[in-house]
Amino acid sequence: MKKILIISASPRMNSNSEALAKAFARGAQEAGHEAELISLRGKTVNFCRGCFVCQEKQRCVIRDDADTICQKALEADVLVFATPIYYYEMSGQLKTLLDRLNPLFPSDYAFRDVYLLTAAAEDEETVPQRAVSGVEGWIECFERAKLAGTVFMGGVTAAGENPAHPALNLAYRMGAEA
Repeated sequence: MKKILIISASPRMNSNSEALAKAFARGAQEAGHEAELISLRGKTVNFCRGCFVCQEKQRCVIRDDADTICQKALEADVLVFATPIYYYEMSGQLKTLLDRLNPLFPSDYAFRDVYLLTAAAEDEETVPQRAVSGVEGWIECFERAKLAGTVFMGGVTAAGENPAHPALNLAYRMGAEA
């Protein structure tokens, strides 16, 4: 059994990227894993100050929701990030959180596999490239971790627009196989 932390970075209720996160979580739970889904919607995640105190203390000096999420990420075997694609990039909410996960860098983090789930109005397969590249850059700082998989749900705009989109099944299967 793995401990899986899924972070949804969409500001919208019932968003398409959050639907992917829920499908991944359902697959993981049905396979016997412990899966926790955290939405950044409604959370306070302030910008990194760049002070690097976290490199020494292994904890951020800013006490907000990112600090709690970071502690959960430290203990997770698998990390999953779900984000809408805005202007061909990950949401600002996810980028801000990735910056705030800096205390993990010098730590004895548990995660090895990282997944990225994305959704966008555009449906070209190249749409999530920059978001994937951004997460890969973050992963490069963690030598024991790797990008284990990505799912892209393209051609969706309104929240919950396509409940039968094939990407939902792919996210479910990835969760089950995580």
